[in-house]
Amino acid sequence: MKLHILGICGTFMGGLAALARELGDEVAGCDQQVYPPMSDQLSALGIALKAGYRAEHLQPAPDLVVVGNATSRGNPAVEYMLDTRLPFVSGPQWLGERVLPGRRVLAVAGTHGKTTTTSLLAWILEACGERPGFLVGGVPDNFGVSARLGTGAAFVVEADEYDTAFFDKRSKFVHYRPEVAVLNNLEFDHADIFDDVAAIQKQFHHLVRTVPGNGRLIVNGEDARLAHVLTMGCWTAVERFAMADHPAAADAEWVARLISIDGSRFELLRRGRLVDIVDWGLLGRHNVMNALAAIAAAEAIGVSAERAIPALSGFLSAKRRMELVADTAGIRVYDDFAHHPTAIATTLAGLRARVGDARILVAMEPRSNSMRLGAHADELAPSLHDADQVFFLQRAGLAWDAGKVIAGLRGVGIAAATVDELLARLQAEARAGDQVIFMSNGGFENAPRRFAAMLQPPTS
Repeated sequence: MKLHILGICGTFMGGLAALARELGDEVAGCDQQVYPPMSDQLSALGIALKAGYRAEHLQPAPDLVVVGNATSRGNPAVEYMLDTRLPFVSGPQWLGERVLPGRRVLAVAGTHGKTTTTSLLAWILEACGERPGFLVGGVPDNFGVSARLGTGAAFVVEADEYDTAFFDKRSKFVHYRPEVAVLNNLEFDHADIFDDVAAIQKQFHHLVRTVPGNGRLIVNGEDARLAHVLTMGCWTAVERFAMADHPAAADAEWVARLISIDGSRFELLRRGRLVDIVDWGLLGRHNVMNALAAIAAAEAIGVSAERAIPALSGFLSAKRRMELVADTAGIRVYDDFAHHPTAIATTLAGLRARVGDARILVAMEPRSNSMRLGAHADELAPSLHDADQVFFLQRAGLAWDAGKVIAGLRGVGIAAATVDELLARLQAEARAGDQVIFMSNGGFENAPRRFAAMLQPPTS
């Protein structure tokens, strides 16, 4: 079958392209913006990629058009597709109908931590010999690809609450029909499609409704919004996870007790019994919670915690999740997929616990729809509390005044109108011993790697 994928460079759609190729389909696609890691993956797969959304990209006609949710009415390719009556389907529906039937589906949902938890769960199953299939909204370093079919029964999918397509405004995850669903957390996000938290809770409950009675819900016991979702109706066994220092730990089946304040070592307890000590490379309380969720989900399909824990020491996370890009001239440079104040705060807190008094410099691009609309403007400055200096990209056309955020940064905020200006000011400030983090859920004009190159000594 000849497929053409609209929005092929998105992490989800790029993963679908990889799965379709593995199924033997002939795959091509187009997108407006092309940047790593998906552009690299598509190139390695030999998938034909066309720039822009032009009608001629759909000529000759493919057998099926798979439509990403970044495209909408008015898009030239979409209008041509409709006018010429080309058969089309959304990405999540294609996945649900073509790949997932007959598989033991484990879906990972939540405002934060989906990519890390999905990657971790897939790696646990892989390390324990299960050979899972997976689709991750990023590229896990343990696998080097964002998606594969796998040969085992399990399929792990990152389950996004964002809408499915311009013609299907339900959340993506309603298409997956999981046996096991992880509900990692729930906060307000995606201000372009959701009016409030209640609207998101309604979508999460739609996911809960699809999980069978003999399946499993793995739920963050610390999250009151998720607790409310379950009060809307629950027909599936629930297991909760929490940190030992939180009141929710008293009722949680899975609990972590920190040994190292940075989260790199912790005790894992199951129903009050010590299972083992986890010693791994990730930082932060949020990643410990992600580990609890992944271990509990693996256990739900028969992979015990005792088997799962050794895999954590070999986990390499995913690209752009506190990815160390360079360690040059005594300066460590990270690329982080930041999109929400809570994720920003927990990431920086984990790094602060690891580096102590070393300076943390943050370069930030407000790139997500919610960020650009200003939905998180009031929470942004507090989320950067652990940063010693913030370089804020205030592009022309930003829908809100970043000056309020800059003013809230205790005098350590600097606004730059362009990436070039931001990099120049950052280079002038950075010195040996600094930790420099680039935070954006977009391409950021390849700023992390450009900055790393700027730190290299000149060649003679």
